[in-house]
Amino acid sequence: MNDTRARLDHLVVLADTLKQGVRWCEATLGVTPNAGGEHPLMGTHNRLIHIAGPAFPRAYLEIIALNPGAVPTRTAGHKRWFDMDDPALRKQVANDGPRLIHWVAAVPDLASTHAAWKSQLQIDRGSILKASRPTPSGLLEWQITVRDDGQRLMDGCLPTLIEWGATHPCDALPASGVQLQSLQLVHADAAALERALAAAHLDQTEIAVTPTPPHTPSSTLRATFSTPRGLVTLNA
Repeated sequence: MNDTRARLDHLVVLADTLKQGVRWCEATLGVTPNAGGEHPLMGTHNRLIHIAGPAFPRAYLEIIALNPGAVPTRTAGHKRWFDMDDPALRKQVANDGPRLIHWVAAVPDLASTHAAWKSQLQIDRGSILKASRPTPSGLLEWQITVRDDGQRLMDGCLPTLIEWGATHPCDALPASGVQLQSLQLVHADAAALERALAAAHLDQTEIAVTPTPPHTPSSTLRATFSTPRGLVTLNA
């Protein structure tokens, strides 16, 4: 891709099933998500929406769910990415519907950023895994940080890190009429989160990091989109 900037890559919406995720997307954002694919490494599959715009020029939204009957090829005992094996999170999504849970940041040199987080900030983002999935336009290949326990860290506010190969999902995604306008990260330790983003050389112009308000214990991600239905805000 020859993109040397660190940037927001994609947002992650967890669904109980992809069928449920498609219905949610149509009702919430006013568009039908594009076909995605399967992730043999994790036993998951997805649908995608192009959400790039002036503020986030290479971004998409991923609706992801467990792939029924698929057995992850990852080492036995290791959890899936994005806390997808967490019983409480899965129950919440099954009962309440799909929800925004996380975001992923693309970096040009994953090994360097991964090492900097660990050595400078004592952030253990897990192992760097190689993954791929076939698509109608060719094989997508990437490297991604995933902990053995699958945890997102900082309630999903700290991004998973990814480095793409020659092809990026946005290359084959048509415009959707949905554009990401802003991302707000609300966390009790906002200063530590800002240090991590700075160490990854992420442009924070359009990513606001704020501390949780007094007497509000929970952290959240808040993404605002322009859509065919007007402005829509998703809260993790």
